[in-house]
Amino acid sequence: MDFQVVVLAGGTSKKLAPLVSKDVPKSLLPVANRPVISYVLELLEQSNLKDLIVVVEGEDTDGLVENWISEAYVDRLHVQVASVPEEVGTAGALRAIAHHLTASDILVVSGDLVCDISPGAVAAAHRRHDAVVTAMLCSVPVSGTPESGSSGGKDKTKKPGRYNIVGLDLTEQFLLYIAAGMDVEKDIRVQKSILRAVGKMEIRADLMDAHLYAFKRSVLQEVLNQKQTFRSLKQDVVPYLVKSQLRSEILLNGTQAEENGNEKDGFSNNKVMLSQLLANASTPSFHELYALGPNGFAPVERKTHKCCVYIANKTNYCARLNSIQAFSDINRDVIGDASHLSRCSFSVHNNVIHPSAVLGSKTTVGPQCMLGEGSQMGDKCSVKRSVIGRHCRIGSNVKVVNSVIMNHVTIGDGCSIQGSVISSNVQLQERAVLKDCQIGAGFVVTAGSEYKGESLARK
Repeated sequence: MDFQVVVLAGGTSKKLAPLVSKDVPKSLLPVANRPVISYVLELLEQSNLKDLIVVVEGEDTDGLVENWISEAYVDRLHVQVASVPEEVGTAGALRAIAHHLTASDILVVSGDLVCDISPGAVAAAHRRHDAVVTAMLCSVPVSGTPESGSSGGKDKTKKPGRYNIVGLDLTEQFLLYIAAGMDVEKDIRVQKSILRAVGKMEIRADLMDAHLYAFKRSVLQEVLNQKQTFRSLKQDVVPYLVKSQLRSEILLNGTQAEENGNEKDGFSNNKVMLSQLLANASTPSFHELYALGPNGFAPVERKTHKCCVYIANKTNYCARLNSIQAFSDINRDVIGDASHLSRCSFSVHNNVIHPSAVLGSKTTVGPQCMLGEGSQMGDKCSVKRSVIGRHCRIGSNVKVVNSVIMNHVTIGDGCSIQGSVISSNVQLQERAVLKDCQIGAGFVVTAGSEYKGESLARK
């Protein structure tokens, strides 16, 4: 399958401050004690998609990500890491690496995607329909507010988010309308030509654009070249292709016939009969029927292109780590209901405790918990629904609930941590209390202090 894969790994996203830094870019944030980008890389490897371009924002991020990938995937993947300027957007990132793209089709995957859906299935659907773009849609995850700064410690606060509004044909194969971001709150406006051509349209608000797209390379590069103001694939490029699919202005290798799904000689003398089309395809799409016109032939060729969707099964897991809320939710999911993604063997108590970890007397680590390599806990500690990283030093009488603690964290006696995220190399002195907080790397929480709903970082 002649696909080139681009993984958009980002840089130091402001939405994830103070968890990200120059030392820990977004792509290396831990999910169940391994970098989030590893979930995408292994998903691609399972689909035998092993030639990758990983795009990162900022030169500092470049070396960190490249070093980690080269160590973790030596002899397994062929990865080229490319650096682009910060804040160029997803479309800008592809524009910046256009000279690296040579395959006929490009698979673009967000590096913060955690899912169990085969990218190969999306690529196959794209080829089957001869589409210019195929977007993967999945069920909206049940979580806290996507843009919330809180880590959302209590599961009872979870609710379905609202990510996209999409319009689909009745076969749920073709994308007729898509709204994202601020456009979700606007009135739905669909071109009359699309409605007339398709007859009926299904409106869905329960699907999330997973940021996994297959593009025809020539079409993608043509749009990026012609539309220099486009910054986002999700909010600019894909909506543009969807809106223009029945009045296509794009060319494919200098011809339009392949975009119409017809043979190259199908429009001989600028006239195509419906019988000719049916001879070549038992179930023509509305694009082909529209191109023929109402009487079964088109005196003047109508140019169209296909925008398709691959809708994941509701039983599949799919989420993006694009906010602090999502970071907490995904970590809990991967040691909970989506534990098959963790690659770990859970004990009879439904937890993962590394063999080198040390537990003190009367310390309990409950179900849906993970305790990393070399970490030590003192006496009478309690851990519930939490992830604790590698080489942490935790004193006695410490309570950790619904939290994520990264590597090399020191926690003094009598501390209480609930619904919080603690970055690497943080020190919590004795009797510190944290509730719904985010602590940046290297921060020191002084003895006896109490914080609720705070974001703390070194100045």
